[in-house]
Amino acid sequence: MRRTMVAGNWKMHGTRASVAELINGLRHLALPGGVDVAVFPPFLHIGQVVDGLEGQSIQVGAQNSAVEPAQGALTGEIAPSQLVDAGCAYVLVGHSERRQLMGESDQTLNRKFAAAQACGLIPVLCIGETLEQRESGKTLEVVSRQLGSIIEELGVGAFAKAVIAYEPVWAIGTGLTATPQQAQDVHAAIRAQLAAENSEVAQGVRLLYGGSVKAANAVELFGMPDIDGGLIGGASLNADEFGAICRAAGN
Repeated sequence: MRRTMVAGNWKMHGTRASVAELINGLRHLALPGGVDVAVFPPFLHIGQVVDGLEGQSIQVGAQNSAVEPAQGALTGEIAPSQLVDAGCAYVLVGHSERRQLMGESDQTLNRKFAAAQACGLIPVLCIGETLEQRESGKTLEVVSRQLGSIIEELGVGAFAKAVIAYEPVWAIGTGLTATPQQAQDVHAAIRAQLAAENSEVAQGVRLLYGGSVKAANAVELFGMPDIDGGLIGGASLNADEFGAICRAAGN
């Protein structure tokens, strides 16, 4: 039985003061017992968040990590091993902003995925199509290629210790959201692609939906059979809204 998961990606937001306020809000949330909850602060605030959430049932992840697992001469990067040392359990790999704005290729992301797992981090692989690709009928082709790159390089077994987040690029930060059925269709295709390689891995991996998820639409999205929770952006910066989404996942 797959446990539902709600993850909050804070992106490039936060000061020490605002993060302290958010931590305080998270500490006072009544979170459902059957839901795994994680937050992904900027690198600068990981230590503050790990310390601030000590004793809480909320895990911490990072938004990115280096292509090499160990420390070394790679100025400006953070090694997965350093993230583990800092208290992280998860790391995002391949968020659309990294793919599009930073030009990260599938080959680079394969290395990041493998490096994270080599250190015991659980990678959250983000995949999804642009509006142009959806309107051209290429959604499943794009998602299949992004997923297939990892399978081809590392084998489908790599997803036994990973999470997949489907985030249509056109729905990130735009207020637009895929309908529950649109999201379910893609999630079902992702699970089918994995099942063609290994049915046990396919049934076990958690598939999250991301893209303008709010408390108002979470229940309907999370009610779909192949949607196992959400990767939340802007709404995760508000503790009360984030808590409401977590409770929706618990239902």
